[in-house]
Amino acid sequence: MIPKTLGLIHTSATLIPVFQQLCQQYLPGVNLFNIVDDSLVKNIIARGGKLTPSISKRVADYVASAEDSGADYILVTCSSIGAAVEAAADTVRVPVLRVDQPMADLAVQKGKRIGVIATLRTTLEPTADLVQRRAALLGKEIEINARLCEGAFEALMGGDAAKHDELVAKALRQLTQEVDVILLAQASMARVVDTLADEDKGVPILASPPNAIQYIANLV
Repeated sequence: MIPKTLGLIHTSATLIPVFQQLCQQYLPGVNLFNIVDDSLVKNIIARGGKLTPSISKRVADYVASAEDSGADYILVTCSSIGAAVEAAADTVRVPVLRVDQPMADLAVQKGKRIGVIATLRTTLEPTADLVQRRAALLGKEIEINARLCEGAFEALMGGDAAKHDELVAKALRQLTQEVDVILLAQASMARVVDTLADEDKGVPILASPPNAIQYIANLV
């Protein structure tokens, strides 16, 4: 039996080891390759958070390249370009998954009051929109509480990871009091959950990487 191949498309090289570890755990025997372009998110930020036609075309080109490189499945690990990923999925012959879809589906199953937290508005809005659309597909009414951690992304980019984690943790503690389940709109926030005391984890807190890889494992 020929091993399956998963192509991962990233907008940050820091996510490569995160997904490699998850794939070793949930997708043993599956071949992996990575495509990285960190200019995509930088371009979106420079354009005021707008996903322009030129950026969407580049995403579609990367998806096509992953297919040409032999991918049986394609996972795009950045939520900010989610709309472009959905459009690109229709242009290739292999399954294409945006990283936050399985997480959004799980959140809709778990509760009505859904919190979405992010350090970038370019990620917050697409993720909240996805949750709303996935709920609509199931005919379920939900309430979304979207929370932006002001200053956290800038702190992380400036090398102050401790400040980033402090701001995210504070926002998580506040949000757990107001919702049934919380989605982390960025994989980089997942490590902060492990620093919270048990009493601060009053509701499920979902991160996209493990949910996405487990979803693909079920397909494979």
